[in-house]
Amino acid sequence: MQVNTRRLLENIERYAQIGKKGAIGVERIALSNEDKQTRDLLHAQMINAGLEVHIDRLGNMIGMRKGKTSGPAVATGSHLDTVYSGGRYDGVLGVLAGLEAIQTLNDNGVETDKPIALVNFTNEEGVRFAPDMMGSHVYAGLADLDDIIASPAYDNPAETIGSRLAEIGYNGDLKPGSIPFDSFFELHIEQGPVLEEEKIAIGVVDMVQGIYWTRYRLSGQANHAGTTPLAYRKDTGYLAGELIHYLGNYSRRDGSKVLTTVGEISLEPNTINIVPERAVFTLDLRSTDAGVLMAVQKEIDDHISARCAEAGITLEQQVMVRFQPVVFSKVMADIVERSARRLGLSTKRMPSGAGHDAQMMASFCPSTMIFVPSVKGISHNVEEYSLDRDVGNGTQVLMECLLSKSMAFH
Repeated sequence: MQVNTRRLLENIERYAQIGKKGAIGVERIALSNEDKQTRDLLHAQMINAGLEVHIDRLGNMIGMRKGKTSGPAVATGSHLDTVYSGGRYDGVLGVLAGLEAIQTLNDNGVETDKPIALVNFTNEEGVRFAPDMMGSHVYAGLADLDDIIASPAYDNPAETIGSRLAEIGYNGDLKPGSIPFDSFFELHIEQGPVLEEEKIAIGVVDMVQGIYWTRYRLSGQANHAGTTPLAYRKDTGYLAGELIHYLGNYSRRDGSKVLTTVGEISLEPNTINIVPERAVFTLDLRSTDAGVLMAVQKEIDDHISARCAEAGITLEQQVMVRFQPVVFSKVMADIVERSARRLGLSTKRMPSGAGHDAQMMASFCPSTMIFVPSVKGISHNVEEYSLDRDVGNGTQVLMECLLSKSMAFH
């Protein structure tokens, strides 16, 4: 039984037209009008595929395909939102591949013993609202729903998760997590170069590294760039530059077990002839080792605090995200590996460097991920691309996994 790769690719192309950016890119921010359009399209496709659609209070969409029994469903899915200037595969592939697997089962009249659920989680990317992986975070019971609904947008505190959900019509009545899952599979592009470089067809993901996000605000004193001697300056721009260089070098040390990235920088008043009064920058810190992650974060915080004190600069630190490394179910990963090998596809056990909904779902039910190669390892970029062959292979593996887990002998 083969998935219809052509139908899947046509569907991916259809979704890529909503929020199209450049030749093949997509910009579809969570809870935007473009997000609403894709949600509406998915809702209609779920109904056409015979699914019973549920919308929870955080806007998570769950389409249920009935099984012979009424127990917990074998679930799959991902997200439809993108980053700014993003790609057409990140997240969307996992949702549409799940839909294609269900459509293939329908085409062949296959009735599974357990129900199958297709999920679109809200705000996985976290580019306007914190935290990222928001929908799965709440679904798994790892965050307070009311607090999350009140979360303001980074760029407009007057807008909240709740107000945007109401605006686009996806503020459902269902309590997140009230539909139980037997297990969860997420198909995703690798977003890195390993599979392509090693010519491996399928990545069997056994863990997700931990992610810490922190925002630092430095406050000094704005002053004239020509008349203020260096000894009298409280120059947040200069200090921010020094600290950003320190952070960049941290993960480039020999034997380093962390990745450090400063992805957001701003200065105020941001004028050519004024010493900056305020500097704001973010740190994205990642590691597969929880102990290392915590120790490095403390070392970095202590260093930044000490340098600000020495320079007479006031420091404000905002903890944005603290996600520990997650190890996936070995049983689930084994199912992915066996399914791929039955299809004659090469595999590699590997960690995920990026955060995903599956890492949140791992505390709710046995979970794992399936990776397919990313061309040149590019993602979170309008040039993001995966070969049609790899997209089809990943979807076929996903369907085999869903069948394997949803039939009575499992």
